Amino acid sequence: MLPRMTIVIFAAGLAGCRQDMHDQPRYKPLAPSDFFGDGRSARPAVEDTVARGQLRIDEVRYTGKLAGEDSTVFPFPISRSDVLRGRERFDIYCSPCHSRLGDGNGMVVRRGFPQAANYHTDKLREAPVGHFFDMITNGRAAMPSYASRVSPDDRWRIIAYIRVLQLSEHATLDDAPPDKRRELETQQ
Repeated sequence: MLPRMTIVIFAAGLAGCRQDMHDQPRYKPLAPSDFFGDGRSARPAVEDTVARGQLRIDEVRYTGKLAGEDSTVFPFPISRSDVLRGRERFDIYCSPCHSRLGDGNGMVVRRGFPQAANYHTDKLREAPVGHFFDMITNGRAAMPSYASRVSPDDRWRIIAYIRVLQLSEHATLDDAPPDKRRELETQQ
C-alpha cells in the first residue's frame, strides 16, 4: 500500500510542475515591440496620473515656496513633539557639520571639511523658513541634498528646531513669558 501511495503523490507532484507561466510570452518594461502600432511594449500612463503617495498639492509643504518665493510660515502647526522630533533629526543629519549648537563647527568641519553655515548670523536668523527647506531639499555648495533621506515633514521639524536654537542663542528677558520672567530675574 505504501509504495502505491508514494507513486500517486509523486505523479500528482509532477503534474503540478508545469512551465506554462514561466514560459509565457512577455516583454521587459520599455522594450520595443511590434504588438502596438507605436512600437512600445506597454501603453503610456494616462495623462495626469499620479503615483500613490505622490500627490503633492500643498506647494509650501513640499517645496518651501509660495508663488515662487521662500515661505515665511510653516505649512502645519508646530507642536512641542514636532520640535523634539526636529531635534532628533537635526542631531542625526545636521550636527556632524553644523554642530549641536548650530554654529557651523561640527565634528566633520573640525576635521577639515569646508565650513558649514552658522545659524546664528543675522542673515540666517532673518532668513525665511522656506530658505532652510530649500537648502535641506536641494543642497548647495558642499551641502548635499537630503531630499531622499529626510521626509518633507521632518525637514520642517528640523527647521523648527533650528529656530529654537537661534532663539536660545539670542533670546532676551523680554522673550520669556511674564511668570517665567520673574523667576529668571530672581536667579540673576
